[in-house]
Amino acid sequence: MKRRNFLQKSTALSLPLMLSGFKLGAISKSSLLSNLNNGSDKVLVIIQLGGGNDGLNTVLPLDQYSNLASVRSNILIPEAQAIPLTDTAALHPAMTGFKNLYENAQLSIIQSVGYPNQNRSHFRSTDIWTSGSAADVNETSGWIGRYFDLEHPEYPEGFPNETCPDPIALTIGSIVSETCQGNAGNFSLAITNPDSVGALVVSEEGDVPNTPYGRELTFIRDAVVQTNAYASTIMEASDGANNLSTLYPEDNPLAEQLKIVARLIAGGLQTKVYVVNLGGFDTHAGQVQEGAPTTGMHARLLETLSGAVEAFQNDLQLLNIAERVVGMTFSEFGRRIRSNFSLGTDHGTAAPMFVFGACVNSKIIGDNPEISINVDVQDGVPMQYDFRSVYGSILMDWFEVSEGTVKSLLDENFQYIPIIEGCSTSTKDLREGQDIDIYNFPNPFQRTTTIRFTCRAEWLRVSIFDMFGNEIKVLANGKFQAGTHQLNFDASGLSKGNYAYRIQFKDRQKTKLMLYGG
Repeated sequence: MKRRNFLQKSTALSLPLMLSGFKLGAISKSSLLSNLNNGSDKVLVIIQLGGGNDGLNTVLPLDQYSNLASVRSNILIPEAQAIPLTDTAALHPAMTGFKNLYENAQLSIIQSVGYPNQNRSHFRSTDIWTSGSAADVNETSGWIGRYFDLEHPEYPEGFPNETCPDPIALTIGSIVSETCQGNAGNFSLAITNPDSVGALVVSEEGDVPNTPYGRELTFIRDAVVQTNAYASTIMEASDGANNLSTLYPEDNPLAEQLKIVARLIAGGLQTKVYVVNLGGFDTHAGQVQEGAPTTGMHARLLETLSGAVEAFQNDLQLLNIAERVVGMTFSEFGRRIRSNFSLGTDHGTAAPMFVFGACVNSKIIGDNPEISINVDVQDGVPMQYDFRSVYGSILMDWFEVSEGTVKSLLDENFQYIPIIEGCSTSTKDLREGQDIDIYNFPNPFQRTTTIRFTCRAEWLRVSIFDMFGNEIKVLANGKFQAGTHQLNFDASGLSKGNYAYRIQFKDRQKTKLMLYGG
């Protein structure tokens, strides 16, 4: 058995390899960030919202309310009860914590994030998001893990050491995050309680046969020794600081995880990436209570998320480490536009992402999703931003990764998004582009339509998507001269209904709807 497969299996089958919340198999060939190890103390906290969050009831597009009311009236938040952020966008009323963060310039909202050819399976879509890969690529490493592999290809040999004494990444929970999966194993350790990680027992060395089994046994023994060394630094950091915020809500599982993260960072642990989890977002039924759409399962989840993050951010400020930490959320997909008859929503496509911290570009990035007057039962929110562009922009501005490296790790069509500003970000020369002049005519259309746009002399890509999230045609992908251009789209052979066209430049993009056969 190859070592990589052995480690992946040992990570998945963790019960025999755990003691006091510490997981073996988690230590593997590492690769943290050279930039981070060379004096940078920046930290990234990743919150996974398991199940697929309903973005349309999280960030409410006020300018689309009449069309939304016609297709999800049984779950739609009443406009009068939404928390306004701008003239056209509002938060779910349970998200008062996020409202406070937004007002204090500590919250960025990126609209309609997804990927081409959306897969609506929980398992496959989660694989895509954690790997940072295209939908048609079966990548077994995580996007953070691949970055770590670049920086420390020799890991775990010689780790921990004087220059890198602490775990490279931590997952707060019992299972390591696939986001941190490297080529030879997972870079994150999984802990549930930093105060009782304990020591793992190492068996007597003895003679080890020169066989695949013997080599793997030697590797496991080495991993145990390293894990015990990391355990001591974790406990020292946990003992070295206390949470100061009084805002942490009780009976909030996400808040408990974030309290651990804040304490470890303040206690001096030099871990660069933390992963925490909040599940329950698969709201096929009972998303809201009948007749009371501001209450129910989804409201409780959003209150849990919002309250926990607000308290965490407050704690970071009181601990004087707020400018060291940026956090982000992700979920495997959004929900469909049309609600079902069980007071819920089914698997969809794009949804908003949240990035929080003292150094973020605190605004709503992107346009509200357009909602058609004719919404099919399968229709999801069209993608505006590729999630890999969010990942890559954070790597560039927070961890000082070059654009070329980001493209090699994530996507050649990577688009920079100004998510982080201030706190000594690295990409100061890049700015948000001007508004995009693009439209199609006729719309609705019977067989063909013309897409017209104006651009500078620059590279661009124009794609057609169906409402399931599939990229069905690329009309242009290359360098255009400055001026106004037209592209013809022939829908012959396609089913009649709503489609989206998306134009992407290096520094901006826009997604719009059109109706075939209306």
